[in-house]
Amino acid sequence: MAETAGDSRYRALLNAIPLWAFVVDADIRVQDLNDAAAAVFAPDKRVVLDLTGGEVLHCLHWQDSPQGCGHGPFCSGCVIRNAVGESLRGGHVTRRRAKVTLVSAGLKQDYELLVTANPMPGSTEPLALLVIEDISEIATLRDIIPVCGKCKLLRDDQEYWRNVQSYIREHLGSDVSHGVCPSCQTSLNSAAADD
Repeated sequence: MAETAGDSRYRALLNAIPLWAFVVDADIRVQDLNDAAAAVFAPDKRVVLDLTGGEVLHCLHWQDSPQGCGHGPFCSGCVIRNAVGESLRGGHVTRRRAKVTLVSAGLKQDYELLVTANPMPGSTEPLALLVIEDISEIATLRDIIPVCGKCKLLRDDQEYWRNVQSYIREHLGSDVSHGVCPSCQTSLNSAAADD
């Protein structure tokens, strides 16, 4: 069957999302996914179609119940499931934070995610666009960061000492602006008055 212009626009838009993006139904069954999600969870997208989100993401709890994802004791508190449900009831969930444990190659790994869900317009059945952003690396910046007590350089994971600006630029992709806090401004004013 030939792809229509609408299909190619839909595919281009879905694949333009640089985060894990899934089109899911009300039971969080994957109906489609973008290339970013496929690269992590299923190089052959057909393998994951109609599987539950918990199964595709390798959620630690997707097999807690014989009925699978959505039926275990932890499922009622699942941020992903609740975000999709809220969006299908007409809401819009934007970057809701979630801590999850996923299993990959038999190893448990904790992730911090931002979950966005919005209803998909024009579908015959209720579908939601689910976008998942892995912020685990950024969240680790909240951990203790070694700082030199004298020069205030930061030590990174490779044991290099660097200034705050380059550390923030590399880890957060942000630049730093400079100003003077009120306490330092008072000190500067006092020092200037003493001169």
